[in-house]
Amino acid sequence: MAQEADIADLKQCAGSEVVISGWLAGRRSGGKIVFLLVRDGTGVCQCIVEPGDAVAFGCAETLSLESSVRVTGTVRADKRAPGGAEIAVSDIRVIHAADGDYPISRKAHGVDFLMAHRHLWLRSGTQTAILKIRHTLIRACRSFLDELGFTLVDTPILTPGAGEDAQSLFPVDYFGKKVFLAQTGQLYLESACMALRRVYCFGPTFRAEKSKTRRHLAEFWMIEPEVAFAELDDVIQLAEDMVRSVVSEVLKLHEHDLAHLGRDIASLTKVRKPFARISYSDAVDLLRSEELGGRLAQEMEQDRVRLEEQIAALKQLEARLAKTGNSREHDHIADNILSARETIAELEKDLASRPDHIQSARNFQWGNDLGGSDETIISGHFETPVFVTHYPREAKAFYMKILPEDRRLVCNMDLLAPEGYGEIIGGSQREEDAAVLLERIGESGLDPADYSWYLDLRRYGSVAHGGFGLGIERILSWICGLKHVRESIAFPRFAGRMDM
Repeated sequence: MAQEADIADLKQCAGSEVVISGWLAGRRSGGKIVFLLVRDGTGVCQCIVEPGDAVAFGCAETLSLESSVRVTGTVRADKRAPGGAEIAVSDIRVIHAADGDYPISRKAHGVDFLMAHRHLWLRSGTQTAILKIRHTLIRACRSFLDELGFTLVDTPILTPGAGEDAQSLFPVDYFGKKVFLAQTGQLYLESACMALRRVYCFGPTFRAEKSKTRRHLAEFWMIEPEVAFAELDDVIQLAEDMVRSVVSEVLKLHEHDLAHLGRDIASLTKVRKPFARISYSDAVDLLRSEELGGRLAQEMEQDRVRLEEQIAALKQLEARLAKTGNSREHDHIADNILSARETIAELEKDLASRPDHIQSARNFQWGNDLGGSDETIISGHFETPVFVTHYPREAKAFYMKILPEDRRLVCNMDLLAPEGYGEIIGGSQREEDAAVLLERIGESGLDPADYSWYLDLRRYGSVAHGGFGLGIERILSWICGLKHVRESIAFPRFAGRMDM
């Protein structure tokens, strides 16, 4: 009797009769044989249907894409097949025949169209690979902290005030009182770490920013550790170990998925201790340096040459498309054309803004926070992720500890990913002195009454403590080599996008 099996396990079932349940992801005919591609969430299997069984063969010839099916057949090992195995079909049972033409066909589609059909786009191989890596990433983060004795503490999503920038709060009516969606769980974690020493939270956070850049979402997920009896160097060490551990786990478990995404993992293999480290002031000097300016100008010229080459390649593809009469080849070329056009458009946009970014770097004023282009320029100077430390107090949040030997600065760090992906972690040592914290709250234009409980933490057994927030979507985008952070979460929320 045929046994139920997952596609991921078929390689171990060679010679056995199995039943797989899944959805039809593709179909083609080769002579008198029909090849079906069936996916089940664990993998994709090529199912071969021959005309000996008229019922199964007729079903295979007419089955619509994304119909749900149960396929029975004998497993055959084949190195050329996806997953190393295929099924010689003896029976097909249709669970539900998909209605009409599937909206996401083999023809080319733009990102806007795909995002509007996100509920179906998730079924594609690229999107499922990203979601699987995301799952491993989150599990690896939590396992890393659990093994170090951290306790998970769930923090509120509805909060009375700002944890970060007051200008990016989402207001909510809470029984007639104006409250906000949480920007961070950090302030509550500081309370919990005074009870449990090592704690973390993991959940959604919100920013009411209208930015549509490839790095920003209005709703994203963060994992935030907080540690009592810890100073800035301890926080940096924890962040470094965590990122190294997570990247290692993804490389170990998802080599195939990363290859499917076309990710060059060379930079990921360089994620070893120690990471590079630079102070904010040295980063400013780097941005202003003539040497860096010359390198950036040279890189821009190289990218202009690359753009011309890609435009020439696109014209060749368009000429091939006009000549081909093969429908499968037509669809394949059309897909490549769409991808090339998107790449060219992004590079043209990048090159158009690059002179301004270079000029901005040369004229960067000490005291300003680093922008996205500044982070890209700085991180491009290093092969590993790089910590930027000790920012000006005016540029950072009120809770960050002032550096005793230079009160212009705070004891903080941002971790910048290489390859232009920017900040993936932000953290600091927290101010443990109640009087200094009260002063900082006033400087930030916040109402001290909203933070009376937070000040209590400095009145009863205050100790040095600190932590950080790691943005899941940011680090996943870097690890997967994604062009836009919107693909790093199943249902993204950003300015102008709320379709479902």
